[in-house]
Amino acid sequence: MINSVRNTVLAIANKNNYGYIAPQDFNLYAQQAQMDLFEDYFYQYNSWIVKQNQRVSGTGYADIVKSLIEVIDSFSVTKGLIQQGNNFYFLPNDYYFISKINYYPNVIDNGVTTAVGVANQLTDVAAFFQNSNIVKPGQIVTNTTSTSIYAGFSAYVISVDSQSQLTLSSTIFDIGGVAGDSYAIATTAGIVEAERVNQNKIFYLNNSPLTSPSTGYPAYVLGGATSSIIGKATTGKLGNSISVYPDTIITPGSMLAEYVRYPLPPNWTYATLVNGTPLFNSAAADYQDFELPLSDEPGIVAKICQYIGIEIRESEVYQFGQQEIAEDNQTQA
Repeated sequence: MINSVRNTVLAIANKNNYGYIAPQDFNLYAQQAQMDLFEDYFYQYNSWIVKQNQRVSGTGYADIVKSLIEVIDSFSVTKGLIQQGNNFYFLPNDYYFISKINYYPNVIDNGVTTAVGVANQLTDVAAFFQNSNIVKPGQIVTNTTSTSIYAGFSAYVISVDSQSQLTLSSTIFDIGGVAGDSYAIATTAGIVEAERVNQNKIFYLNNSPLTSPSTGYPAYVLGGATSSIIGKATTGKLGNSISVYPDTIITPGSMLAEYVRYPLPPNWTYATLVNGTPLFNSAAADYQDFELPLSDEPGIVAKICQYIGIEIRESEVYQFGQQEIAEDNQTQA
C-alpha cells in the first residue's frame, strides 16, 4: 500500500504545482498520518460504544464497533515483563495502551537456549521437556533475557518434539544471533490479573492486613516506586516501569502484559536512482508497509497532502484516483 500512497501523493502534488517530495520527507509524513488515523480508531470506538448503548448502532455488516475492534485487536500483543530488580519490571517500549497485567503463578521450567537458527523453535540440550509430561502444548514460553532483542517476547508451545526441543507459535529468540538466551515456561492455569493502584494508595494497602496485595490478588503501580527507577535512561520514557505487589512476586517469566502496541513506522525504501528518480524496492531490509487496513488508504493520502499544504478530502482522493485511471485509459486507447 505504501507505494500506491506515495504515487498518489506525488500525482496530487504535481497537479497542484507543488515541489518534489523526498523519500525521507514522505516517510515522516507517512508515519504521522498513520499515527493520526491509528489514534482516531480509539476515538471512533468510544463514540460508537456510546451509540451502541443508546441502541442507535447497526448490526451484522453494519456493526461498526465490531469492525473497529478487529483493527485494534490486530495491534494487541502479549509480552513478558523483564525484571529489573526485586519487584520492579519494565513495560514494553512499544506499548500504546496497557489492557492487563497478568500474574502467571505456575512457572514450571526455565533454562538457557543452547542452539539458534531455526524459527519458532526452542532448543536446550540440558532440558528434559518430555519428563513426567510437565511441558505441554498451550503453555507459554517467555524470553527473560533483558539484553536480547527479543526480551520479553512470548509464544505458546505448539509441540514437544524431544527432550531438548519445542516448537513454538512464533519466534522469540534471535535466529541470526548466538545461543544463551534465558527462558521460562508457565502454565495458563491459575492466571490472576493484577489490579492497577495509584501511587498514593499503595502505602495504605500494604499496611493493612485486610487490603494488602497477595499472590491471589496482586497489584501494581505504574512508574515504579522510586524516582531512580523511573528516571533510568534504559526505560526510554517516564512511566515505562511498574512495581508489583506483594514484592515476593519475583519469578522471571511470571508477569506478562496484554497491551495494544504502536504501529510500526512505515518506510518507503528504494534501491537506486533511475534518471534522478528513486526506484521503489520492497525487498530492502528496512522496508515497512502501513499496518492500517487497505480501506484507510484514501485517509492516509489526504492526511499526507494536508501536511504538505494541500487541502483535500478523502472523497476527493478517490475521485482523483478515478480521474487518473480514466485519463490513463484514454491515453492507452
